[in-house]
Amino acid sequence: MDTSSKRHPQGLWVLFFTEMWERFSYYGMRALLVLYLTSSIVNGGFAYAENHALEIYGIFTGLVYLTPILGGIIADRFIGQRKSVFIGGIVMALGQAALAYSEYIAVPEGGEAIQTLREFWLFIGLGLLILGNGFFKPNISTMVGRLYADGDPRKDSAFTIFYMGINLGAFLAPFIAGYLGESVGWAWGFGSVSVGMVLGVIWFWIEQSKLGTIGFGPKRKFTGEVERLNARDWGEVWIWVLAIVGFIYLFVKTWWIMPEVVTDWIIRVVALGAISVIAYMIIKNTTGKTEWSRIGAILVFCFFNIFFWSGFEQAGGTFNLFARDMTDRMIGSFEINASWFQSVNAALIVGLAPVFSMLWIWLGKYNPNTPVKFGLGLTLLSLGFVVMYTADMKASPENLVSPLWLVSVYLLHTMGELCLSPIGLSMISKLSPPKITSLMMGLWFGSTALANYLAGALKSILETYMPGMNLFLFLVITSGSAALLMYLISPWLKKLMRGVD
Repeated sequence: MDTSSKRHPQGLWVLFFTEMWERFSYYGMRALLVLYLTSSIVNGGFAYAENHALEIYGIFTGLVYLTPILGGIIADRFIGQRKSVFIGGIVMALGQAALAYSEYIAVPEGGEAIQTLREFWLFIGLGLLILGNGFFKPNISTMVGRLYADGDPRKDSAFTIFYMGINLGAFLAPFIAGYLGESVGWAWGFGSVSVGMVLGVIWFWIEQSKLGTIGFGPKRKFTGEVERLNARDWGEVWIWVLAIVGFIYLFVKTWWIMPEVVTDWIIRVVALGAISVIAYMIIKNTTGKTEWSRIGAILVFCFFNIFFWSGFEQAGGTFNLFARDMTDRMIGSFEINASWFQSVNAALIVGLAPVFSMLWIWLGKYNPNTPVKFGLGLTLLSLGFVVMYTADMKASPENLVSPLWLVSVYLLHTMGELCLSPIGLSMISKLSPPKITSLMMGLWFGSTALANYLAGALKSILETYMPGMNLFLFLVITSGSAALLMYLISPWLKKLMRGVD
């Protein structure tokens, strides 16, 4: 592999545009989901109560962060990253198509049976997206790293470019899918992101030879330097796709008829089993005071990670509803679609990421350590909710507030994300014992999954156990308290890290 050139390999651009289309697909769906679920049946939605829609959103986004652990294991041990990306892309395209079909099915007046059929296809679509993402997300990132040899100075730059592809897709999706979904029809919105995912798969298929031998399974025997999937490979890809579609169909159909008490027990048993396996693997593969001390630091970071993302991920839920119901979206005679606000974070990431990168270097010896940066991220999150709570107190259906309130919240939250998210990922890789680095990264994403679930369920939980408590005020208090606690324990946490920063 050539490491002398300053130019990036062509394979980077293959992965860049494939990931861009996948993020277009995901973020387009994310911008529409809660709006779709809460829209009236007359307008093609499901007329779910806001709390119910937010719970579905939370469960879905939580599982999206868990399945990449399984997808990564399958790719590493059996089928390789390349086939996994094809499988994930095809399955996600089918998932988006199923969501589009769930709106396309007409509901006659009083047609409960048809509405049940629509819900059935809704959950099939979400299930396919969860599993498809698990195959796609971890493996395309892995291939980016494998384009470069260890120590290649271009690698950091490559991931920066790749990250821009993620945010380009996330920026464009709400504008296109949001407009089609809200202004034309939900099926058009979901259909557009399904087409986007198909374009990503086609692009990857046409350009895959530029990846050389990268991304094939561990047992692959190469006949030359440039390889493409052959007929046998494609046969395996479609077997996996059909198996996943069949599994999701039967799973949803079975889950549909199970009593709630049975499904609750299944969830508890699976959760307990997962926790037991993780604990066993950590105990078995961790030795010495230094490694155990660093494991302790990881667990602390994971705990505070939950506070951050359970607040940040209000973006696709309560913020989306606030944009629709409480924000003045008229500019003259032109109306801004509520889903378009989902593009603000991606645009700010692109603009601010280089600034923060230079800031940490410019600060030199005054550069805050990792625990303090976590505290800064939580502080900015809390300040964002101060703004959001103020806007919520001012707003009513008769007194819509300026969209600049939401933009200000997204600005503060994006700055908080840049203080915490990339720093956290880097820390997990540095602190983890060598034998279980992937497992600890999975634990990190597991904490993010729990946070995403809480982001959707929090409003319902507060109404049950703390009636009268404003959600945004609650998040001001919890994220602010977490920030203060992080500042207080930062010297102790720094010691736990045993020289890593």
